[in-house]
Amino acid sequence: MPGCVAFVCAMPLELAALTKKLALHKTRAGPLDVHVGKLAGRPVVAIATGMGAELARQGLERLIDAVEVTRVVVVGITGALAADAPIGALVLPEVVVDAATGTEYRPDRLGAGKPSGKMWTTSELVTDPAVIASLRNDGVVSLEMETAAIAATCEGRGIPWSVFRAISDRATDAQLDDEVFGLINPDGSFRPRAIATYFVRHPGRIGAAIQMSKDAKGAAERAAAAAVEALADSA
Repeated sequence: MPGCVAFVCAMPLELAALTKKLALHKTRAGPLDVHVGKLAGRPVVAIATGMGAELARQGLERLIDAVEVTRVVVVGITGALAADAPIGALVLPEVVVDAATGTEYRPDRLGAGKPSGKMWTTSELVTDPAVIASLRNDGVVSLEMETAAIAATCEGRGIPWSVFRAISDRATDAQLDDEVFGLINPDGSFRPRAIATYFVRHPGRIGAAIQMSKDAKGAAERAAAAAVEALADSA
């Protein structure tokens, strides 16, 4: 496969938004399942790595080893720190911070959107009001689990990278807890039996869970649309 732009997602729902937007088709690249197509005449490839820094790093490295990647674009959802942050709002961070090390990475600007604020890559569920307030005071606008690892890999390989994420939830949302996160497999797919058990235990949360799912799908579609538009405009 010739030099291509790689869209990197963590979860299947994020990949699905890109696949639909660009009419990508599934194939194999070395050991990986990938989705390929073209955008503004340029070949593109999209993958879902799974959730978390380590799976993101491994997935991207395998992709880079299998195909020639000229640019990486991170696409997906993110959790907002502000309680009044609009669901679906696009986040274009000026800085991405690895919470584990404090290392800061600066995305390559892509498209007309103006980057602002910090995105915090963490493996922990952040719900403590004091921690949220401290992060906000430091300029952090959203939380996610993969971008810093992707940034480190790209910079180590000399590949420019950008990030387009949209808000799917807020750290202050009462329904977000470790039990909810336990309903998702590491690869980003859902655990049907665990979900069924969860609703038996918490029947009053069914409506909120359905809304969370809709919000995540809508945010993934917003991020995909913004990334595609920015890349098309840069062609």
